[in-house]
Amino acid sequence: MSAHSGSKAVLAALLANVGIAVIKFLAFLLTGSSSMLAESVHSLADSGNQGLLLLGGRQSRRRATAEHPFGFGRDRYVYGFLVALVLFTVGGLFALYEGIHKITDPHHIDSPQIAIGVLVAAIILESLSFRTAVRESRGPKGDSSWPEFIRRAKVPELPVVLLEDFAALVGLTLALLGVGLSTVLDEPVWDGIGTAAIGVLLIAVAIILIIETKSLLLGEAASPAAVSRIEQALVGDSTSGITRVIHHRTMHLGPDEVLVAAKVSMAPDSSLADVATAINAAEARIRSAEPAARVIYLEPDVYHPELRDGAAG
Repeated sequence: MSAHSGSKAVLAALLANVGIAVIKFLAFLLTGSSSMLAESVHSLADSGNQGLLLLGGRQSRRRATAEHPFGFGRDRYVYGFLVALVLFTVGGLFALYEGIHKITDPHHIDSPQIAIGVLVAAIILESLSFRTAVRESRGPKGDSSWPEFIRRAKVPELPVVLLEDFAALVGLTLALLGVGLSTVLDEPVWDGIGTAAIGVLLIAVAIILIIETKSLLLGEAASPAAVSRIEQALVGDSTSGITRVIHHRTMHLGPDEVLVAAKVSMAPDSSLADVATAINAAEARIRSAEPAARVIYLEPDVYHPELRDGAAG
């Protein structure tokens, strides 16, 4: 469900940004506004970013190989990280450079009405894309706040599109203010200030995405709720043969695939057949409780309370 939601949000954003990039660039050619040029490059970068996210989703579905036995689920994180870098360089740094250039060498905007009309149309289209991203994110978000969802989401596409669309709406508003103030006050420097503000905004958003996707690339544990379900499923009931969980680790191999490794305590007099039966049953319970737990390694042991973390000697 999360992969479908992410793809739908990415496609909506891609269609919106391609159309917006074209009309913004045409408006720049007609007006010469640096805010319009910055926004054109921003939308072009966003369009390329959505293409990267779709490519990452496709690459992640490749079959596991001997060289990559755990599959390619993390490709989605790699491409999410590339998106953040593109947003930082192509979007943020370019807009900041263009804004500083326009502040130091301001030029009047030709036909500001065209620029304003295009920006208003772009805000409408971007709002539709943002609405789709918000709607598709509500299920995975659950009761979490939006900042918490951005920080904890394991599906990179949804936070990326949400932040990109949010930044685009704020950036369009800044561009509209820049063009409007330049026209009303007859001071073209405001166009440059609006452009520089767009650059700062995009750099800030890119840094947030870089931090979050880097964390996913390094390997994040399953969510606290998923970990709790896995713990309960490991022990089962009094007849499961497993007396306690000595320690366990989880790690996302991709947005929808979790690795579970655990050392569990068995009764000292358990036979080999009893251990095998208990381990197989525990794996089945884990997959039932947490379907994303597709790779499971369980090590039977005897609990030694005198040893640190219960590890066997």
